[in-house]
Amino acid sequence: MSDNHTRSPSSKDDSRRSCWVCFATEEDDREASWVRPCRCRGTTKWVHQNCLQRWIDEKQKGNSTAKVACPQCNTEYIIIFPKLSKAVYLMDIADRIIYKTCPFVAGGIFIGSVYWTAVTYGAVTVMQVLGHKEGMNVMEKADPLFLLIGLPTIPVMLILGKMVRWEDYVLRLWRKHSSKLPFLSFFFDEYSRYARIPAETAPLSDPISATRVLCGALILPTIATIVGKLMFGSVHSNFQRTLLGGIAFITIKGVLKIFYKQQQYKRQANRVVNDYPLTQDLLGSAPSPTQ
Repeated sequence: MSDNHTRSPSSKDDSRRSCWVCFATEEDDREASWVRPCRCRGTTKWVHQNCLQRWIDEKQKGNSTAKVACPQCNTEYIIIFPKLSKAVYLMDIADRIIYKTCPFVAGGIFIGSVYWTAVTYGAVTVMQVLGHKEGMNVMEKADPLFLLIGLPTIPVMLILGKMVRWEDYVLRLWRKHSSKLPFLSFFFDEYSRYARIPAETAPLSDPISATRVLCGALILPTIATIVGKLMFGSVHSNFQRTLLGGIAFITIKGVLKIFYKQQQYKRQANRVVNDYPLTQDLLGSAPSPTQ
């Protein structure tokens, strides 16, 4: 009798149902459906079927196949779906296959688009550098496999070449040996005159710099063709004229870029921080004569 008496309150408390989602009890809604989906004991083991379904929907976020576990005891819920008909079952399998293969198909389409864009750009560049007729003749006589491999490498090589920052290497050598070349002090100050050594900015540190490199690399053949016609119009070969124009453009641009960077470097090296004018605070805090 005493054992039954001591066990009855605990068993009564254990059987008392309280939903851990909405905190409602059996007295609040006697028609609600209850479920014990995990290893939790006591009142926390009970939950409304509808409340648990809504909570599972929030966790799955539209993916009905995702597994969901109890937030307290980490027991995975046993979720049972009604049986599907053969037609719906086949449609469900097809939907899963499409869902898994679509990312790969989309990636293939994207890579294919980039590849054929590179091929087209390479062909246009060949005709631009060699001339329309000569470029067409060269591509018609070439092996198709060679064109499929060689043409898309043209924009890749241009971008890689643009990423080689040869101006920075020349500028470092210049700063190191500037004291030995006094006749160039008109353009560059001696390294020993700098008040400090400023920090160098990291190349390609922001997306704007990356897009600038991309655009500069892809537009280089057009600029080389224009500069070649302007500066080397007497050269009859389109290829030689464009090559000389590209070399001239890269050289002139590099010299100007080195000069510009050195001037910016000099400004950073000789900058100072002034004292804060305390007199303004004193004047601003002083009472006016009318007060």
